[in-house]
Parts: sequence; structure tokens; C-alpha cells
Amino acid sequence: MPTISVDREDLFNALNYNYTTEEFEELCFNFGLELEKDTSESKTINEIPERPQFKIDVPANRYDLLCFEGISRALNIFLGHQKAPEFKLSKPEKLQLLYVSEETAKIRPYISAVILRELNFTKSRYESFISLQEKLHSNICRNRSLVSIGTHDLDTIQGPFSYEAHKPEKINFIPLNQKKSFNMVELFEFYKNDKHIGKFLHLIENSPIYPVIYDSNRVVCSLPPIINSEHSKITLNTKNVLIEVTGTDQTKLEIVTNIMVAMFSCYSKDPFTIEPVHIKSPHNQCSRIWPKVEPYINSVKISYINSCCGLDLSAAEISKLLERMGLSSKQSTIDPELLDVFVPITRADILHQCDIMEDVAIAYGYNRLKKVFTNKIATTGKPLPLNKLTDIIRKECSMAGWSEVMPLVLCSYNENFNYLGKTSNSLAIILENPKTSDYQVVRTSLIPGLLKTIRENKKHVLPMKIFEVSDIVLQNKNEETLCKNKRLWSAAYFSNASGFEIIHGLLDRIMNMLNTNNVTPEDKNPGYWIQCAEEPIFLKGRCAKVFLRLKNMLEINVGIFGILHPNVLKAFEIPFVGSILEIDIENWL
Repeated sequence: MPTISVDREDLFNALNYNYTTEEFEELCFNFGLELEKDTSESKTINEIPERPQFKIDVPANRYDLLCFEGISRALNIFLGHQKAPEFKLSKPEKLQLLYVSEETAKIRPYISAVILRELNFTKSRYESFISLQEKLHSNICRNRSLVSIGTHDLDTIQGPFSYEAHKPEKINFIPLNQKKSFNMVELFEFYKNDKHIGKFLHLIENSPIYPVIYDSNRVVCSLPPIINSEHSKITLNTKNVLIEVTGTDQTKLEIVTNIMVAMFSCYSKDPFTIEPVHIKSPHNQCSRIWPKVEPYINSVKISYINSCCGLDLSAAEISKLLERMGLSSKQSTIDPELLDVFVPITRADILHQCDIMEDVAIAYGYNRLKKVFTNKIATTGKPLPLNKLTDIIRKECSMAGWSEVMPLVLCSYNENFNYLGKTSNSLAIILENPKTSDYQVVRTSLIPGLLKTIRENKKHVLPMKIFEVSDIVLQNKNEETLCKNKRLWSAAYFSNASGFEIIHGLLDRIMNMLNTNNVTPEDKNPGYWIQCAEEPIFLKGRCAKVFLRLKNMLEINVGIFGILHPNVLKAFEIPFVGSILEIDIENWL
């Protein structure tokens, strides 16, 4: 949870009440916040007294509470001192234009921009403005990797603006708080050891082109996501502010833009009025006039709210409670059982009706909710069929004297393919930027994990009998996630002798416990049989495939077992001989 520092005296002035620490802690609790610390006793730093501060823990998804303006406004609305603001767009004679170059799609494809006019900055407001940017950068922006914010004194630059991408050596400007002009090669060298800016350089450092924002006079405004220009630096005297937000995630970019203007448009000459910017980006169909400040409608069932909270409230009563949370609502004209809730641009945390239900519970008061069983129907859970089958196999293998192991799901490309004598599988999921060569592929077999376990336990007493019943993952375009898990069972026996008959015996034991009869290929009855096969992982003539005939007479190859080839043992650095088995158990469901 982010922790926000707010000035105690300023907050009490905004709330028009001088709370004790205990009273304010209770207010925070009732609203869903947590007062972490109250520095009510003035501290002295270099003989300069420091004003008392509140350190408040804020929910990670409440981006509207990351600054003094957001917290004071939300608490005032909660206490009934004011109503939620209605944001509106101004109608200037001519909209500012922002042209987006097609080359930006290769580095940082999305941008939005807005303008706040006639702001009245004070020292505390200015510091809060900067602090909110930093809080957003470290929270939803993921340290500027997804989104970054640039703010500019609009009176020092001139539109229309352009968002472009160029080679680093072709971009020159004076960065913020500097006096010398740098090209980007020089700038990155200058900031590489900087504790603040240096940690963001990697975001674009290896790109052949860098994103840059120009005004109509080709003055550089910023180099997102690294640093702004000294030319358009904001000061306490700034009246008109251009806020540009660039990123790789359009949804988060729009959330960040909305939060910035919603929090500080209150200081405009015409409060909560925002000047839009016309963004022209035809190459990716993102041309638009931004921002959109109209609330969106999220419908929720009245019965759902009452059942979850154990209440019996009418639509009017729920609407009144939602007003305390900054949400307006009205009963639906289509269905009287529905409540249409108008979600403002500040509440990006509201996604589903459960979020609205939570706000109703907060406004009503958690301590006032009756302790009742909201569900009067007793239910009994049971394991999923696949998990039940898995547990049966685990139990039987353990009772037969085999030890279960749980290797990692990721392995190296060589371990998954080359060491086993396999070629690359088009169904395998390969990581794009693996942290290390040990974790390149999501396993398509349980065998590499068992062999690595044996390798790391070479000093263990022989024989070693291990097994695993777990999932592999394969690509599947028919699934929503484009991949699918498959449950396999694998067992390995290692000693001074191959133990082919032992691994075969384990197979027969498990088949017997699964009520699967041993039949012949010519037999017409359901059951399983083995058939000689050739696979590069096994010795020639010491490998068998396992076939299963289902009740519908469909015959399936469900697995394979055999004595491991010396090349495989050498690749995994195993000094013993051994046999291994792998079966797809989902066919028994």
C-alpha cells in the first residue's frame, strides 16, 4: 500500500475541523484508510521546525488518494461537507493540436495531453503537484515503464505540438535543471550514475530511436520517459500547464491523465474545468479529442448489494450512501432491480458491481453491519476429478515405495529438447526475455525435471525411485489464454542396473488400481497394452509405448517408458543407468 504524507494543519483546515489523533484515526478507518503515523510533536532539523505530518496508508488501486487534494476532497465528500465535483471541458476558440508520428509505434506508441488554465500555484500546491507525479510513476506507471508524465509551462512553448521518434544523436536540448545542451548520447552518459534519472535510462537506452516531443518552433519539450526540458520548466509563477502522458499501455495512460487533471483542476480560475487537446494519430486509429470527462455507467443489482451486506436498503438509501463515496446513481429505467451508478474519472478502481457493493458497505459502516450468515444454504465441496485422480496416483506410488518430487516448471531449451534428442516443438511456450538460460521454456515433459533431480542427488543412496504428477503447458489457440495445461505422471528408477522391469511393475500396479485391465491389441475389451517402440531418448529395443482402449473402443497412445540412452545420461551428468516412464493421465477421466 502506498503511504502518503499530508500536512496535519492543512488537512484539518480543509476538513474544517481540528481532530484529535484518535478521532482522525477512526475517520480513516471508517473510510477504508489507515493512519500509520502522526508526527504531532514538532521535530527540529538543522534548527528548522518541521510541521506535523500524517502518514496515511492508501489502497494501491485508489490513485485518486495519492495526494493531499485527493484525500481532503474524498474525506469532505464522505463527511457530507461537499458534493463530488462535476468535471467539464472548456471550449476554446482553437484547440491545441498534437501530431503523433508513426515512428513512435516502435518505441512508445501512445500519448495523451490536456491543459489546465489559470492555475494558482502555492508552494504546498506545487510540491503536491510534483509529488503526485512521483507517486503515480512508482505505482500504476510501474517506474515509468508503462506510463510517464511530463508537465510544461504552456506560456513558454507554442503549439501545435508533435510527438516523434528520432535517432539519439539527432536530439539536442537542455535537460531539466541543467544549463548545457546535450545530444542523447551525451545525456545518457551524463545521467548514467544519477540516483534518480539513472534508473530509468534502460527503458529506451537500447532502442535505435528515442521518443521526443517538440513544439511548433522545434523546441524540445521532453524526452519521455526520461526527463523534461529546462525550457518548459514549471515554477510557482506558472499559470497554464500542458500535461503530456506517454506510455505503452493505453488504459493506464488514460487513467493517469484523468487523475492528474482531476486532482489539480480545482486550482483553476474556473474550478474543475479542463481544456482538451486534439490528438492526431491516424496511423494507429488513436486520433481523438482528449480527455473524456463524462462518467461511465456501471449497473448493479440492488438485491446483490443487500445480500452481500446483509441489509435491506431501498434504491434511494443506497444512492444516498454512494454519494458519500463520490458516486452518483439513480434507479434504472429499464429494470427497477438495477441501480445505474455514474462512475467519475477519479474512480478507476471501480470495475465490477462488487466494487460498488464495497463502497456501500464503507459508507454504511462496517461496524454497523450485522453479523449474519448471508448464505443459508450449506454446501459441501469435493475435489475436481483430475485432482482426485492425481491424488490416487500419488498415494499408490508412495505406498509402493516411491518418493514424490516437485521440480520447477521452467527449464532450459537444451534440457527440454536437445538433451532428450528431440527437435523443437511448435507447441512449446518459449519465454521472450528469460532472466537466465536455466529458465527459457515452459516444460513440455516431466522427464527433464526428474533427471535434474537425480543429477542434484547423485550422492544419495541407491536405488533412487522418484515420481511426479503435475502439469505441463502447451500452446492452444482455442483457449482464451492461448495455452493449456496437461496433467502427466512420470516416474524414474536409477541404480547400478537399469530397472526396466521395476518401472514396468509400477505401471502395472497403477493400472490395476485404476481398474484398467491388461489386454492385447487384438482384444475387443477396454484396457491397456504396451508395444515396442523407438525413441531417441531410450536405448534401441528397450522402449515401449503404452496404449489405452477406451470404452468407446477408441485407441490412444497415452505414454512411453524404457531404459534411458547413454547420451541422455551424459547430457544430464548422471553416472547411473536407469529407466523412466511418462503417462498422460487425463485420458482416465
